[in-house]
Amino acid sequence: MSFAGTFGLWMAVFFTFSIFSFLYKDNPFYKFAEQVFVGLSAAYWLVYLYYSIMLPNLFSKLISDFKGNLILLIPAALGIMMLMRIIPKTQWISRFPIAIMIGTSAGISMVRYAKSDLLSQISATMINPFAAVSVSAVIGNFLLIIGTICGVYFFYFSKKQEGLSAVPSKLGIWFLMISFGASFGYTVMARISLLIGRLEFILKDWLHIIK
Repeated sequence: MSFAGTFGLWMAVFFTFSIFSFLYKDNPFYKFAEQVFVGLSAAYWLVYLYYSIMLPNLFSKLISDFKGNLILLIPAALGIMMLMRIIPKTQWISRFPIAIMIGTSAGISMVRYAKSDLLSQISATMINPFAAVSVSAVIGNFLLIIGTICGVYFFYFSKKQEGLSAVPSKLGIWFLMISFGASFGYTVMARISLLIGRLEFILKDWLHIIK
């Protein structure tokens, strides 16, 4: 292995153990590795955004046809106004592009999620439970319909839920807890896969204990 490869390997091992050291307690090694990671990520995304977005979509078009792309000066001006946040006396200028960006993103996301999540989820529950080919699938369809109705009913606060009217709400709580538990389990599995990758790197690439 070359010197650059060996140096990179030992640096990766150092930062891996620095991050793992947080399991004991917060320490300077963890803080150093955390700050290096954040700095490298910020630098990477800065270079990526410049060469992948700003250069082809703004600067190249303005240079090739300035008069035909004058409208691009608007986002360029908003970007410069956002950088005014660096200077304390001109921080108020950055509020305008930030407000425009947040409002535009919220409007676009609302329409996108209404189509992809809300309408898709509603249409997914409009099924014939007996159309399945197996008993387990029929039971799954019934659980899907009952869980959706009870989960939505749990958030109905216009009337006090007591007596028989509280039964669907309690069922909705159970379905919601199962859903949250499954989501948390999926997150834990994803983190464990990252841990396995780091352990494999240490035992295979560094210590050569496993092949």
